[in-house]
This record gives sequence, C-alpha cells and structure tokens, in this order.
Amino acid sequence: MTTRQPSLFISHGAPTLPIEDSPTRHFLERLGRDWPRPRAIVIVSAHWETRALTVNLQPRPDTMYDFGGFPPVLRTLRYPAATDTALAERVVGLLGQAGLPAAATAERPLDHGMWTPLMLMFPQADIPLVMISLHHRAGAAEHYALGQALKPLRDENVLVMGSGSYTHNLWELSPEGSERAPWAAGFADWMDQALLENRRDDIVHWQQRAPYPNENHPSDEHFQPLLVALGASDDDAVPVKLHDDWRMGSLSMACWRFD
Repeated sequence: MTTRQPSLFISHGAPTLPIEDSPTRHFLERLGRDWPRPRAIVIVSAHWETRALTVNLQPRPDTMYDFGGFPPVLRTLRYPAATDTALAERVVGLLGQAGLPAAATAERPLDHGMWTPLMLMFPQADIPLVMISLHHRAGAAEHYALGQALKPLRDENVLVMGSGSYTHNLWELSPEGSERAPWAAGFADWMDQALLENRRDDIVHWQQRAPYPNENHPSDEHFQPLLVALGASDDDAVPVKLHDDWRMGSLSMACWRFD
C-alpha cells in the first residue's frame, strides 16, 4: 500500500539554522526522523521567484549560498540531492492541465530556503527533489491553485513542501529574547485561528482580512509557500500546527502539517 503524504509548511529562518542551537533546529531534526519517508519531495521556496512558474530539470543541482554576512562555515555545507527528472516533467504537465503553464530550467541550484530545512530533516540527501519557483507578482489565489494542482502527487508518497516564513519583516527585528511585537502577535494569532478553523477563503485573502498584513510581510514571497502547502491538502482537512518559536520579537518560526 502506497503511503499518502501530508503536505508541509516550514518557516526556515536564517541560513544559520543548520549550525545553531535552537528549538527550530532540534524540531526539524526530530520531524525528519518521525516523518513517513517520502519517495520524492516537491518543494517551493520563498527565495526562488520567476516571471512564470518554473520547474527545475537540473539532474544534480548545486547548493547556492544566496546570502552574505554570515559565518564562512556555511559555504562549506552541501546538500547533494538529485532531481527526479521524470517527476519534474510530470509536474510540468500537471500544472498545464490546471491552467498554470510552467516553464522549465536546467540551471537552478538549491537556495537556502530549500537546503537549510532539508539538511536537518533528511541529512542523507537521498530523497530526490523537484524544485518549483514561485510566480513573481502572482497572488495568493494562484499559489493556492499551484498546491491544488500538486495534490494528486500526495497519493504517490510525494511530499509537497513549502519553505518560507510565517512572519517576515527583517526591518523590524528586536533584540533576541524580546516580547512578541503586538503587530506580529496579532497577525500570527489571527492566522493560527483561521488555519485551525480551516477558513480557506480568509487565508487566501489574508492581505485584505488579516490584521497587520503589510507590517508582517512587506512583500509576500515568504507567505506564498504556505498557500501552496494548504492548496495541496484536502478541502476538509484541518491543519495541524507542529511547532512555533519566536525570534527577535517578530519572527515566527511556525510549521504546519496539512492532511
């Protein structure tokens, strides 16, 4: 019997996540040990946006260091996972059938939104991947539809994973250990309730209905991966919050499972 995978949203935090002693690092290590092993992972990251949805066909993507100002040791880390090219081509077909035409590339490496959580969850890098970009300037509805198009893959033991950030305003961070900023707490608490009540229309229209949307997401690319993971789940499935940890007063590290 084939395992049916949940979909997953991860707040990936800073590139230092794999080397820091933090609750989120330890959570992701445990999560990978406990998670039903997928045969492949389809992943979207906040750090890959293109003018059209794009699927990576590079058989052996390199590890990208798309950051600066962090410890040099990070540039020695590698995540040498292979691409499942047959699955990638099928993904292109699924998106086209859903009215979401996709381009393909053979040049995309893994950005830190992908390799930092994967390195902790599946450190052997022995599960093949398919990487899909976000559609730059497309709204929440299109990214939710992207998840819906990927939903059939879950019945084939494929993990659909979104990597972003529940809240993401790097211009308003406070010293570590600070209390939650009211605007960040207000947004996260509202979103928690909307997810736990499975209020999908409210979540898709979060920029109009959630409190403090612009304060928490001055740009929306870190929230779109949650919409993909939500779209890939069953309509009547209630999301499950797996983890949260607050950094620097306004950065939520929330992670959610969608069945």
